Amino acid sequence: MNTHADEELVRMERVLLRPEIRHDERRMRELLADEFVEFGSSGRVFNKAQILADLGAEAAAEVMADKFQVQWLAESAALLTYHSSRREEPSGKVDVALRCSIWVLRDTRWQIVFHQGTRAAIQE
Repeated sequence: MNTHADEELVRMERVLLRPEIRHDERRMRELLADEFVEFGSSGRVFNKAQILADLGAEAAAEVMADKFQVQWLAESAALLTYHSSRREEPSGKVDVALRCSIWVLRDTRWQIVFHQGTRAAIQE
């Protein structure tokens, strides 16, 4: 376990949750690996090209995240798991999800290759 690397991965995941980053094509190209795949909490599957094409369509919402855990899969690959919550507007309903991401270190930068969001059984 590398505490500094664990902290860096959590920081990177938090960066990806920020609305201003999710609407920044240059940053998203850097953070998402070319082979990136996401299994969304909606049940839909997305790849990097689809994410980049839909950057402006996603509503800007603040996502809260906690309970981060890092499991190392190899020296340069890690599984990051956490819980997220997002308040839907205008209903005010809170959507809670269990999330996991696989990050790989390529050259000197981390990129995300896989992400999955699963709606939590108990919603707030």
